[in-house]
Order: sequence, then structure tokens, then C-alpha cells
Amino acid sequence: MQIQVIPTYQPRPAQIEMAQTVWNAIKKQQDLIVEAGTGTGKTFAYLMPALLSGKKVIISTGTKNLQEQLFNKDLPLISQAMAEMFVPALLKGRANYLCLHRLKFALETSENPKEKAQLQRIESWAKNTLTGDIAEMSSLSETHPLWYHATSTRENCLGQECSDYSDCFLMIARKKAQEADLLVINHHLLCADWSMRESSGSELLPRAEIIVIDEAHQLAAIASHFLGTSLTGKDFTDLADESLAGYLKLTQDMPALSAGCAGLKLAVKNFRLAFAIEPKKGEWVDIVSDTQLSATLVALLAALKTLHHALEPASKRNKELELCFNQAENLLTTLKNFYAENTSQIRWYETHKNSFSLNSTPLDIAKTFNNFMQERQATWIFTSATLSVGGNFHYFGKSLGLTHLPSYRWESPFNYFEQALFYHPKNLPQPAEADFTDKVLEFAVPVLQASRGRAFFLFTSYRALNRAAQLLESRLNYPLLIQGSFPKNVLLDKFRQAGNAILLGTASFWEGIDVRGEALSCVIIDKLPFAAPNDPVLKARLGAINAQGGNSFFEYQVPTAAIALQQGVGRLIRDFSDRGVLMVCDPRLLKKAYGQFFLDSLPAMRRTRDIKDVADFFAKDASF
Repeated sequence: MQIQVIPTYQPRPAQIEMAQTVWNAIKKQQDLIVEAGTGTGKTFAYLMPALLSGKKVIISTGTKNLQEQLFNKDLPLISQAMAEMFVPALLKGRANYLCLHRLKFALETSENPKEKAQLQRIESWAKNTLTGDIAEMSSLSETHPLWYHATSTRENCLGQECSDYSDCFLMIARKKAQEADLLVINHHLLCADWSMRESSGSELLPRAEIIVIDEAHQLAAIASHFLGTSLTGKDFTDLADESLAGYLKLTQDMPALSAGCAGLKLAVKNFRLAFAIEPKKGEWVDIVSDTQLSATLVALLAALKTLHHALEPASKRNKELELCFNQAENLLTTLKNFYAENTSQIRWYETHKNSFSLNSTPLDIAKTFNNFMQERQATWIFTSATLSVGGNFHYFGKSLGLTHLPSYRWESPFNYFEQALFYHPKNLPQPAEADFTDKVLEFAVPVLQASRGRAFFLFTSYRALNRAAQLLESRLNYPLLIQGSFPKNVLLDKFRQAGNAILLGTASFWEGIDVRGEALSCVIIDKLPFAAPNDPVLKARLGAINAQGGNSFFEYQVPTAAIALQQGVGRLIRDFSDRGVLMVCDPRLLKKAYGQFFLDSLPAMRRTRDIKDVADFFAKDASF
């Protein structure tokens, strides 16, 4: 007897065809690229054949949220529908798991009453949690600074020498991962495994015969981060704080250690103050060619050497201080490496309000990713709703060195021509105009009034978002939700519950968001999402393409922006019953030759330049 576990499920030809294609690839051990438009049901289309193969499977998702949705929602449904039993497991990176040893140490050394009370709440939670996943503790945000003292890093983990090793939540999770038939991870953890193989030959993840990369369009950017190096102000101050905690507890007869900690923290502060107040990104050459910046960086290096020297005799006192000494040594090596010329790496910096980062990013990752794939010896399935640009997979394939793989594409089953209207008004301002956002709002407000809120207003910069928030507050009577005012999940809950809200968001709201129904009936996009041309990594990559005789604008900038635009547009129609208006406020869509490239990458919708058509579209909605 057949059981329908999803009461509203209807067979979708594209989903069945995709599942068959994935099944054939697994049987032939053939790597594959698959694009499946929104609504295809791609998750089930790759899960079913992967599980039916009886092979060990790893699924990597773009974010932790999608990872948890797949593990907590999709897999239980699949389990109900399948006769075959399988054992799933969820594995995140080290920083997502409570470290019992570090928690105890923090409780012993904390002198701040408020901080100690919060640590005690974590201690109470620790007695009841089965997984130690810090996301379970809803009363303390995963990004709260206190978690640093209750989680571990590779550098400060005691490993098998830890007295809590047998109860270690991370080790328990990794053991389950080894034993599972299907393991759900995210791209950050996959890339951490890749990075470890590159640097030390060790590995984080178990062997698998099938590896599915969901939201594959994000992989190259995440990989570039993990295969590079980064030093932040926090890395230095954390080392000083850890060393000072060890000094206060165990080595108060070594004043040089205390002085070294204070000296390093002062050097970090001075280096940040040497930059302009406004946060910015820049090239490494900007630092070494500037007398003041170069001098304060040399002073930072000297302060790190001083603390390293003080930690050497202290490291013999206990394991924690030995780890601090090792970390100081690693930071020294990494900082010195920034001075070494390396044409395969892009060296750059970024400043924040109170901190900074020094970064080294690979110019190209295609070759190393191919090596990683070969080492893994698995069948790789790459999938997303946005991998092609204008029906061509060349850009995605080139980013990871996958130009030789077979690729398939299924469009969304949604009837965009009936369900959506694309509004692009006449006489839009040019994006380069200083008051562009102010002028765009004159066109957007009538749309937001016609839609009666129920909209995502997506921006390409925080500056534009903040300006729009300032201007809209007094012009509309609908709830206004601003990115950053609450955690992302809280904002989305408020948006759904309000039913008539307007949410203003930037990059993180352009993708991975699923709001179905009338609550989201309009998506407005301010500009084509081209990356900032002064970004040091982008500049270096564009320069490399041009140096090889290519056209960096059409080979890199346009495809990148087109995929980002597809993701933003994809927020509008999430179900067969959804209806909505898309508004793109960038005149380059029609006035530049490359505009057609963007239009060809979007679903086929009715188009208008008349606000009356927008009003008529919403007037037809029976709910009004």
C-alpha cells in the first residue's frame, strides 16, 4: 500500500526527470551539474536516488539554515516515504559545539558578574542538551561574543589530553558522522576539510561515494575564503586574553607575560587607529607604501614577538599556555608571510568600526578544487536554482574547473507569465547619480502603496538601505522592517506575521529566503547587483582575465551579477498559488547592450512600464 506523506504533493515532470538523471549519473559514477528552477523540488530529486543507491552520501548546503531544514524537515519526510531504512547525521563546524572544558575554565576565571551569570545559564543548558549545538540555546544568540569562551578552535583544543574528551560534543557528532549513511554538512565545513587536506594532509569528513553540492553557486566564493588566510584584530586580542587568563590563574610570578599581553592589545589598537575612521577595503600595497600604516604594522609584529617570547617559558606550566604559545607562533608565521610576494594570492585588508583583517585570497581555485574532487573519489552532483546565465553553464563551470561536466537544466514549473508582472518604469535615474536612492523611492512608493506593503525592498549597499529606511518611515503606514534591527530569523517571523510589512534588506536577503503566500507579493530591486569595482579581490581577478586577453566585464562581472539578480528575483514566486510584482529600478536593463543578458536570465513574465498595470494587477487579487 502506498502512503502519501505530503497531502498536497503533485507529481512534477521536471522533478522526476531530474531524479532519473541523478540516478543515471550515480550508476555511471559520472559527475553532474544540474540546475532546477524554483519549485522543481530539487531536494527530493537528488535525495531519493542518492538514498536508493545504498551508498554513503554527503550533502553539503549553502548555509546552516538550509542544512538544518534538510535534516529536520526534508529527511524525516523522505524516511516516511521510503521502505529502506537509513541513518542520517548532521555535522557542523567546531565553533558550533559547546566545549565543556572551555566552559569550566571560563567559569573559573571570569570576574565579570554579568558574564558569569550568562556562563552559568550555558552550564545549566549543557546538562540537558544531547548535541551541544549552540543553536539550540535560543536565549543566547549564536553570534554572541561569550560563545568564544565556551567553544573551541583548532588552536586551543586539548584533543585527547582533555579531561572531558569522552563527553566532547564535537567528537560525538563526528563519530555519528562516520557511522551515518547520509551526512548533512554545509559548504563552510566542506571547505574546511578541503583546506586541511591542502595544508596538512589530514581530514575532517568521512569518506563518501556520493557528494551532493546544493546551492552550488555559493561554493567558489566560500572556498576562496577557506583556501586563503586571514588575520583579524580579534585573533591578536584573543591570544592576549587567553594568555592573560593563564597568567592570572597560574603564572603570576612572570610579569613579562602580563606586560606582553598588554603590549599586544595596545599595538592592535594603534594599528586600527592608523587607518581612516570609515571602514574600507584596500590592497596590501596601500599598507606597505604608507609610512604610518607600515610603522604600526611593524610595531604589531614586534609586540607579537615579545608575547611569543614571554609565552615560551610559560608554556611549560600547563597545556592551555602551551596552546597559547603555539598560537602565537602560528600568528607570527602567518603575519610574516604577508610580506612574501606570491602571485597566486591576492593580499588585501579590510577595516571595521573597531577592528581590522589582513587577508590573502587565492587568485583562482579551479585547479585545487579539481585535485580535491580527485582525492575524494566520489560521484559529485552540483545543483542550484541559479547556475546558468542565459542558459549557459560556462561561468559556473569555469569558477570550479568543471567545464567538462555534463549539465542539465529544468525551468521552474511556476507559470510566471500568469503569476507575476515585471514593472520597469520610464525615466529612472542613473545609478551613478548622487541622489539615486531618493529618486528611486519616488517610483517605488506608488508600487508599495498598490501592493499594500507585503514587499521585499532589496538593495546592493547598506548605505542605500539606510537612506531608504530614513525616507520611507514617514511616507508609508505599513510596518517597516530593517535588516540589522533584529536577527534575520526574527525579522522574517515578524514579516510573515504582519502580513503587510515592507522588509528592507541587502545581500543576505537576496537568497535562501522562502516566504510563501500573500505576505510577500512584491519584490523591488534598486540596482543590478554588480560587485563594488574597488574591491581588491575583484580588481585582481579582473586584471588577471584581461592580462590573458579576456574580457573581464562580460566573462566575470556580468555573469556574477546575473546570478545574484536571479536569486533576488527568486524570492517573489515560491508556490503555485503565489502572485506578485517584480520591480527593477536600474535603467541599464534597457539602455545598455548587456541589459538583454540579464533579461534573458530571468523567468518569462509579462512586462510593463505603466504603474496603472501594477495597480490593476493587485486589484485583481481576490483578497483585496
